[in-house]
Amino acid sequence: MSQDRQEAILYFDTVSPFAYLMWKALQREPLGIPVTPVPIVFGALLSHWGQLGPAEVPAKRVHTYRYCQWLAGKEGIPFRFPPTHPFLSLASLRLIVAMGSTTMAVDEVFDKIFAQGRDLSSADELARVCGELDLPHMTSLINSDTVKTALRRNTDAAIGRGVFGVPTLAIGDELFWGYDSLAMARDFLADPKLFDDPEMRRLAAMPFGVVRRRQ
Repeated sequence: MSQDRQEAILYFDTVSPFAYLMWKALQREPLGIPVTPVPIVFGALLSHWGQLGPAEVPAKRVHTYRYCQWLAGKEGIPFRFPPTHPFLSLASLRLIVAMGSTTMAVDEVFDKIFAQGRDLSSADELARVCGELDLPHMTSLINSDTVKTALRRNTDAAIGRGVFGVPTLAIGDELFWGYDSLAMARDFLADPKLFDDPEMRRLAAMPFGVVRRRQ
């Protein structure tokens, strides 16, 4: 395995229940290489690539929520949606950045949102969480230019790398998008030549048969 595949980056937004589920799955069954969590703004990805989020398609929204609830139950992962979804995740993302984007920070914030079902988009609730974490000063640090700039840089770097959704695992030059790509990421780590066979290479250069006209 080449050196550049010896570590991974997990790009995530706290608004994503799939990011929470992937984070928990990686804790239960580690990849065997270091994984660095990097908070980014999902909405910025959607704007850059001209996409709708899954919650912006009404029928898809209900299906997605049911699937997440079912999947968490099947995997035995504590799970409860917050009072509203999607919610404005900037404050919770900035909290993670302000805490150093550590494993503990990601754990604490994700658990508050998707294990306890709390609304961290609420300033009062966010202040309570900071108090519980014995970090009362964080409420001011979250709004600092330093933290805002760091989150923006994370997001810009992810877009520059080709990240189009969350969660995304980046291993070397390869991107693995979504909870259901985790098994493929594990296979890639076991066999770095996974995408080198002729059929896999053909997929990368496959021509369009039709291009949908955008309204």
